[in-house]
Parts: sequence; structure tokens; C-alpha cells
Amino acid sequence: MRIKCIACEVLARPLYWCAAQSPHIVDITLLKRGLHNHPAKLRERLQTEIDQAAGEGCQAVVLAYGLCGQATAALAAREIPLVVPKAHDCITLFLGSRERYRAQFDQCPGTYWYMLDYMERNDDPNSSLALGTGSDVDMRAEYDRYVEKYGQDNADYLMEVMGAWRAHYSRAAYIDMGVGDGREIEAQTQAEASRRGWKYENIAGDLVLIRKLLDGDWSEDFLVVQPGRQVGMTYDDEVINSQPWIRPGSETADR
Repeated sequence: MRIKCIACEVLARPLYWCAAQSPHIVDITLLKRGLHNHPAKLRERLQTEIDQAAGEGCQAVVLAYGLCGQATAALAAREIPLVVPKAHDCITLFLGSRERYRAQFDQCPGTYWYMLDYMERNDDPNSSLALGTGSDVDMRAEYDRYVEKYGQDNADYLMEVMGAWRAHYSRAAYIDMGVGDGREIEAQTQAEASRRGWKYENIAGDLVLIRKLLDGDWSEDFLVVQPGRQVGMTYDDEVINSQPWIRPGSETADR
């Protein structure tokens, strides 16, 4: 089977590693990390890539994405199946399961996560922060305003003086996927934890979900959207489901 994998570049090394061992032919298309900041643009780009897959000779499209600000909502499978992990965000893919992600969140909801590809593929010069868990939208917006007005160093100082980071977060965790040399990013994680007074942890990643995605082992951890259907949000532990495709400009759905 020929599979087209559309993925965020923050998963580059694990994806290429697993693709090299897959029994299938896997074509990987990486999209920029910064697209996460614009869910509508990301959704449009993803749909374009999905629609092109059948013409590229692929029998299925798989996404290495979570919800990503609902950017994957309403993505449609038009000619070939579309496979999407049941994951809220890419941390689930790095940790290997929704259960493990939930356990980590319950243990320490105020965590900033650091991963090799995520950090080194940062295309925003004003952003040095890792991936946060929990609801930090307002805090990040405030930080971004400070950066724009005063510069990054002054913004960091102001947030420290106000105790904003410490009030919301208490841990910096480096996820070691075992692929690539992450010593520099791990050291950066430790330094950030020390500077902000956070606890530091090194957590072993797990390639199981990425491997299954590229091996065609689409168990209960994945949603397989058949042609004529689209991705829907469930707002529960299942995360997403398959719904009839509503054609653009039409109020009726394909049954």
C-alpha cells in the first residue's frame, strides 16, 4: 500500500524513522510548525494535501496531527480513506497513548514540554517557549504583546516579576524519543526549569502510535474516515468521530 503522511514538522525524526521500517511505501509531507497559530489556514492546507493524494497514487492518507486548535475539524475524505489519531495534540503522539498523556496531565497539569524537533524547528524568532499544556492562551497572548512592545528579554523579565509563569506552570519536561541527538535541547530544558524555579523531568517517549499510523495498524487509537465522510469533534475521550461529508456551499450531507 502507498500511504501519504501529512505531518507537522515537529515529528520529523520519529516519522522518518518509523517510515523506514514500515511494510508500506510512505510518502511524508511536512508542514511548518507555525501553521498551528492559524488553524483555519492549517485546515485549508491539510485539505489541499488530502485531496491531492489520490492523484499521487496513494491508497490512504494519514495525518500526524492532533486537534491542533480544531484545525482537523471537518477535514473530508473524498476519494480515499483518511486516518487521524484520536489525540488532542502532538504530546499524545510523543507519549504513545491518550492514557499516558492523561496520567501526565493529572500528575502535573502545569507542564511545558520540550522535544528535539519541536524546539529546533521553531520558525518564530520571538518564541523560545516549548509546548504548554492546560489553558495558557491568555497568558501567551499577554506575553506576545510584551514581546512586540518591549522585546523578548524585557517580556521575560516582566512575566517573571509578575510571577505569571510560576503561577501557571511548575514543571519542564523533556521527552526523549530516542531518535537524534537531543542533548542540547535537554540541557536547555534543564536551564529553563532552573531559571523559572520549576521541577525538571526527563520522560521517555514512545513511538507506538507513530509506528502504528505508518504501518497501517489502525486500531481503536485511530479514526478511519471513509470516502464521503469527514472528521467531527466529540468533545469526550474519543476526541473525534466520522460524520457525513457536508459539501462546501451545501446544507446537505452525503449519506
